[in-house]
Amino acid sequence: MIPLIVLSGAILLARATGRFGVHALDSWAAATRVGLAVMFWFTAAAHFNFMREDLIRMVPPWVPYPEFMVTFTGVAEIAGGIGLLNPATRVPAAIGLILLLLAVLPANLHTAMAGVPFGGQSPTPLVPRILLQLLFIALVWRSALARANKND
Repeated sequence: MIPLIVLSGAILLARATGRFGVHALDSWAAATRVGLAVMFWFTAAAHFNFMREDLIRMVPPWVPYPEFMVTFTGVAEIAGGIGLLNPATRVPAAIGLILLLLAVLPANLHTAMAGVPFGGQSPTPLVPRILLQLLFIALVWRSALARANKND
């Protein structure tokens, strides 16, 4: 749930910045892209710090090379966040992030169903975990891919 707090805070801060004169952030779609980028960078950090071992344990047993997968998804989150902020790369980045969110869903399901601890705490239950993934997908879609936002 911490990523949701980071996302919400970053969106609100970006939107407030837009309201105070930063034209690039004067829409909810733009502020949401900034919030998503910050959230993806925040979650990517766990792939390379003391939480890395927890993330490796989240990888389902049937997925080969769990250490590589954790590194790859961390790099993809960083690149996707950067890509969301550049109009020239926004669409491919959004598509990539949606595919990434779908690709890591089995790890989230495995974590919730197997009770894999994260940071020494019990995992987020299955239903909230799935709803959170769907929320992230919807926000990426709406802020970067929806027709209404093509011009901002």
